[in-house]
Amino acid sequence: MALLSFRRSPAPHKAMPASTAAQALLQGYSIEVMPRTATKVADFRALMPVGTRVYIAHIDGTPIDEMVATAARLRADGMEPMPHFPARIIKDRATLADWVARYKGEADVREALLLGGGVNTPHGDYDNSMQLIESGLFDGFARLHVAGHPEGNRDIDPKGGEQVVMAALRAKAEFARASGTPMAIVTQFAFEAAPIIAWTERLRAEGIDLPVHIGVAGPAKLQTLIKFAIACGVGPSLKVLQKRAKDVTKLLLPFEPTELLHDLAAHKVANPGFAVERVHVFPLGGIKASTDWTLAQGGDTLRPAAAL
Repeated sequence: MALLSFRRSPAPHKAMPASTAAQALLQGYSIEVMPRTATKVADFRALMPVGTRVYIAHIDGTPIDEMVATAARLRADGMEPMPHFPARIIKDRATLADWVARYKGEADVREALLLGGGVNTPHGDYDNSMQLIESGLFDGFARLHVAGHPEGNRDIDPKGGEQVVMAALRAKAEFARASGTPMAIVTQFAFEAAPIIAWTERLRAEGIDLPVHIGVAGPAKLQTLIKFAIACGVGPSLKVLQKRAKDVTKLLLPFEPTELLHDLAAHKVANPGFAVERVHVFPLGGIKASTDWTLAQGGDTLRPAAAL
């Protein structure tokens, strides 16, 4: 998942300056890794503040041993690991119970992202994240997050509609209210603020009051972003990148989600009830490039732990 918008300046040294509103929105940001990308990081404390929430993407075929080891390493480095639990790749309740027990016992995992998963055919008993919630195996977790898609999710509704998705999010919001479980929606990325703002307004109109942690794609080359955007099913806002791609002088320049951040931050200042409360970074151009960007835009409070 992720959300994105990029400035159009020709050179990195002329990056849009940080603003107070943007700094405020970036506080408490989260970031995402996979086991194979995490192994390239010598010390997470050299890149981000202690306590940063780090999602661990569980791609189909990744051994649970690698997932748990990554969570344990993040915990040892002072971060807050939040592993993905993709429903459709989990065989049965016994498997799910084993994963939960291992994460808790070996890595002190207290938070989880529950999602349907990117495979078309379920591997076993589970088809959606609500089934995971209703299993009762996550009772007692400090926080549960679920997935959101500002520009639709064709895995759920091939026609691009929202009726099924909104009904699922309403059920999760009702669970959060009834159980008292802290919950938020973390989203797929887009490339401009308008679709995000419109989507959050529809959430509230549907009675879905969960806070939104908006996904943004970290700095990356244009070709990389287009590849990931198409693979992830990003919708009409992809036109922002396609328009940029027509300028051959900019093809090799990295894009940053700075303009999107500023647009969302300005909207939140003007509309304090805006559902977006946090930013979630997808480091498509590398973890360090993304944490360098969060530091530049977020200020000294986001300085890496090892630099303090």
